Amino acid sequence: MIKAILVFNNHGKPRMSRFYQYYPEDMQQQIVRETFHLVSKRDDNVCNFLEGGTLIGGSDFKIIYRHYATLYFVFCVDSSESELGILDLIQVFVETLDKCFENVCELDLIFHVDKVHYILAELVMGGMVLETNMTEIITRIEEQNKLEKSEAGIAAAPARAMSAMKDMNIPQKIKDMKLPDLPSIGNLKF
Repeated sequence: MIKAILVFNNHGKPRMSRFYQYYPEDMQQQIVRETFHLVSKRDDNVCNFLEGGTLIGGSDFKIIYRHYATLYFVFCVDSSESELGILDLIQVFVETLDKCFENVCELDLIFHVDKVHYILAELVMGGMVLETNMTEIITRIEEQNKLEKSEAGIAAAPARAMSAMKDMNIPQKIKDMKLPDLPSIGNLKF
């Protein structure tokens, strides 16, 4: 089972983190720091798995990571997960991000955190792998984008209505309105 998915830059700044097991906020930050320390000091020519740090479960857990440009993609998993399977999952995640953002970079993760979490939720939910077929994931993302665009039309309706009201210039129309002459009270018969 996947316990945590972390993405941080070469300086250890977390750009995305998802924990599938409860940890208090301060513990999560310690896990990110410790994981960065363990992963960043490794040479690029060594394998991409190592036993988990003391904070995330010790020797029963594994840290599986890939380093792309300025980002580390790290999956903290228990011993039941396949290292090669998780490496493949990381590859699918990164390639999906790359297709959705057209050459994904660190800024995409910062400014589109909601989309990144949505993409991740298509791959993994509750620590279990849901989907590894990239075309299926991209199809779901495109459907979500269409839904967001259609809802934007509905959400924009009040603004369009207000704009139409302003264009009508109601105060001027009231001034220009011609009312019929009312009979005077003296002419009325009861």
